Amino acid sequence: MVALMPELIAPTERLHKSWLAARDEWDPGAHQDGAGLYLAPDDDVDSPESFSTWVDRLLRASDESVPVAPGRVHVTYYWIVDHDTYLGAIDLRHYLNAVLLELGGHIGYSVRPSARRRGVATWALGAVLPQARTLGLDRVLVTCDVDNPGSARTIEHNGGVLEDVRTTEAGVKRRYWINL
Repeated sequence: MVALMPELIAPTERLHKSWLAARDEWDPGAHQDGAGLYLAPDDDVDSPESFSTWVDRLLRASDESVPVAPGRVHVTYYWIVDHDTYLGAIDLRHYLNAVLLELGGHIGYSVRPSARRRGVATWALGAVLPQARTLGLDRVLVTCDVDNPGSARTIEHNGGVLEDVRTTEAGVKRRYWINL
């Protein structure tokens, strides 16, 4: 097996085919945390035009001069890639609103099924933490489902300290703080 050499990049139209291949590994309708799919035009990213529109929306989401929709916050999206292969996504939310404080946190991530169990999420979370510092954050909240031990290990490996476990309408969430 060839070792992965992941990097974080801004979303790009260049990886459309690789992104589609990754998406097709997921169960239909599966949530891909950190991917920003809610910004996709009519949830259709198959065509190059729709994909391009979605990528533009992802890139604009971090522009703090642009107002966000009610209930949303400014967020920077990163794609986790190995050369020209899309491995997953991670996002950094610039601040918390009430919903994110309760169950979403500052950072969300997902890794395509074929790239899991290779340390990709652990690496990506560690790589995005310095970016959180550049936003002026001194600590970040990262959450995961209580039945996702892999994500819990990823967060703990990056210094996450469990604050509590909360039952919400979205399920039971483990809430960790990482000091920066």
